[in-house]
Amino acid sequence: MEHIELFFKSIFIDNMVFATFLGMCSYLAVSKKVTTAVGLGAAVIFVLAITVPLNWLLDQYILQPGALSWLGEEYASYDLSFLSFIMFIATIATMVQLVEIIVEKFSPSLYNSLGIFLPLIAVNCAILGGSLFMQSREIATLGLATTYGVGSGIGWFLAILAIAAIREKIRYSNVPPALRGLGITFIITGLMAIGFMSFGGMLTGGDEEEKTEKTAQIETVKDNSTTKEIANNTKVID
Repeated sequence: MEHIELFFKSIFIDNMVFATFLGMCSYLAVSKKVTTAVGLGAAVIFVLAITVPLNWLLDQYILQPGALSWLGEEYASYDLSFLSFIMFIATIATMVQLVEIIVEKFSPSLYNSLGIFLPLIAVNCAILGGSLFMQSREIATLGLATTYGVGSGIGWFLAILAIAAIREKIRYSNVPPALRGLGITFIITGLMAIGFMSFGGMLTGGDEEEKTEKTAQIETVKDNSTTKEIANNTKVID
C-alpha cells in the first residue's frame, strides 16, 4: 500500500512540473511535437528510475553522517554529506550518457530531433530534484526510492505529453496575437497545474477517516473511564 500511495502521489500530487515547476526549460522547448515529447519523456523516466535508487544507496552507505560505519568503527564519525550534490550529479551525468548512446544507436531520428536537449537531461533540475527530494523526505527503503523515481518520471512524462498534444491542436485555433507562442503555453500550464492541485485530496480522505476513528476511540475510552470512576465513587459512598 505504501508503494502505491507514493507512486500516485509522485505522479499527480507532487508532479515535478505542475507542483514544483522543475524541468521547465525542456518542458517548453521540446513540447512542440508529441513524438519528440514522448521520446524525451521516456528518457527522463529511465534516468529517474535509475538515478534515484542509485543515489539512495550513495546517501545511505556513503554520504549520511555515520554511513561509513560498515567500513569499521573508526569511520563512524565521518560526515560526507557535503558531497551530495557532486555525487548525485555524477551519477545523473553517467546515466544520461548511457541514454544518449542508446538513443543514438537505436533511434537516430529521435536523437536528431531531440538535439541538444538530450545531453541537457544531465542538468535538468527535475532529475536532480528527484534525488534531492528523495534525500530530504528520508525515503526509507530502496524499493520506495525506485517507486518514487519511476513515479516522478511518469509525472514529468504526462506533463510534457499533455502540453505537446495541446500545442499541436492549438496551432489551428484562433489565438490572440499577443498570446501566441510561449504566452498561451504558460497560461495552459498554469491551468493544468490548478487542475492537478485537485488531486491533492486523493490521499487525504483516508487520513481524515483515520483521525475520525482515533478521535472516536479516544472519546469512547474517556467515557468508559468516567463511567468506571462514577461507579467506584458510588461504591465508596455506599
